[in-house]
Amino acid sequence: MKQAAKMQQQMERVQAELAGKTVEATSGGGAVKVTVRCDGTLGGIKIDKDALDPEDVEVLEDMILTAVNSGLAEAKEISNREMGSVTQGIGLPGLM
Repeated sequence: MKQAAKMQQQMERVQAELAGKTVEATSGGGAVKVTVRCDGTLGGIKIDKDALDPEDVEVLEDMILTAVNSGLAEAKEISNREMGSVTQGIGLPGLM
């Protein structure tokens, strides 16, 4: 039980650290830049004003979607790696 409590504390610590870590992703040659926190939340979106074309909104939507998905994937990879270091060797079902 002590080991489980210690692992829980370590997981909580890592989760708090992940909330403070961010990754940036871009698309459209830098026209869209997003910041994603490693806890899976979106931190911000920057759009170059030259990317705004009222005649072609779909391109901007695609650039935003691409950048967000890329950032989320990178953040998830970091989160899985860091949480995995806490749970390594435990093998309890449902933890990850």
